[in-house]
Amino acid sequence: MAEPHTQAFMGRNQLVSRLVTQVGSDKAGSILEKNGHAVNGKLTPKGEARNQMTAEERAIDRSGNPSAVYDPATNSTSVT
Repeated sequence: MAEPHTQAFMGRNQLVSRLVTQVGSDKAGSILEKNGHAVNGKLTPKGEARNQMTAEERAIDRSGNPSAVYDPATNSTSVT
């Protein structure tokens, strides 16, 4: 399996490529569907919105704290 904290595919329109790199294609599809980001392999409007975000924007959005600081090495955020 790929390293979960990859530096690949950090930009916009790379949600699926990034997730596939992190967890593999089968698991990526399951995760996207579970989170409502895809149905039958096609991105939903919610998935398209996430796809328009960078990895940093998605991590900050997940944190729920717009002032969070993103760490690309861990793909996580912290509050300073």
